[in-house]
Amino acid sequence: MTRLAILAATATLAGCAATQDAAAVAPQAPGFWLGLWHGFIFPIAWIVSLFAGKVAIYAVPNNGGWYDFGYFLGIVVFGVGARKSHTVYRDRVVHVPLKDATPRNPQE
Repeated sequence: MTRLAILAATATLAGCAATQDAAAVAPQAPGFWLGLWHGFIFPIAWIVSLFAGKVAIYAVPNNGGWYDFGYFLGIVVFGVGARKSHTVYRDRVVHVPLKDATPRNPQE
């Protein structure tokens, strides 16, 4: 019963999600390729946007899902998320001296 209530609440909140009419998108609105570029240059654009009021890190209006997908790929695959970290692996061998492993009779 609790799961059903949570599912109903989630479905109700999902109905409030903002949507955009496809006819309202201009043909020259940024699409996948500009989204990819904007995602790739995100770190630089973000720093510049802190000091310049007319610079934004996300193009609005855009053509919707394809721009978002390109933006995501630009950040995660080709941009900031693509940096490899330097990982050092060390093998450590610990030598523990063995005690006498023969079983003893407790009655002795």
